[in-house]
Amino acid sequence: MELWDLYNDNRVMLNKTHIRGIPISEGEYHIVVDIWTTNNNGNILITQRHSDKPFGLLWECTSGSIISGENSKVGALRELAEEVGINAKKEELVLINTVRLNDRFVDTYITKQDVKIVDLELQAEEVVDAKFVSFVELNQMWKKDLIVPRHRFKLYQNDIINFIQKNKR
Repeated sequence: MELWDLYNDNRVMLNKTHIRGIPISEGEYHIVVDIWTTNNNGNILITQRHSDKPFGLLWECTSGSIISGENSKVGALRELAEEVGINAKKEELVLINTVRLNDRFVDTYITKQDVKIVDLELQAEEVVDAKFVSFVELNQMWKKDLIVPRHRFKLYQNDIINFIQKNKR
């Protein structure tokens, strides 16, 4: 059973927890993190969602809900470790976007990690494949509706490009 802390529409904690899988009441929100990982070549890690998940077999960045007691950055570090086996440090995560949706706040991070696909440990119930793509390839996949989150990508695509240019070897 996964528990989430709940927040109001101003992102103030309500001192209430919520059980994942039960609909959230109107006016209550939890926090979700998205993490885009780049490598030394300026390529971007994307993972393929398990077929049993919503949007099954589409490609995405690492993502998930933070659990009760975590803050956004700690949750992002946990999700990276759980889903793909990347052990990043807090200072390696850069927040590039925050948005409030119907029942959640989504914090989007980006990080540069010196990893290769063979180094990854994919969480079998979440991820079925992983690959590094260039930003051009990522954008082409997005235009073909192969990437989720579909609508949020446009909000921070320039931040991804700028991060890659700044951090490419």
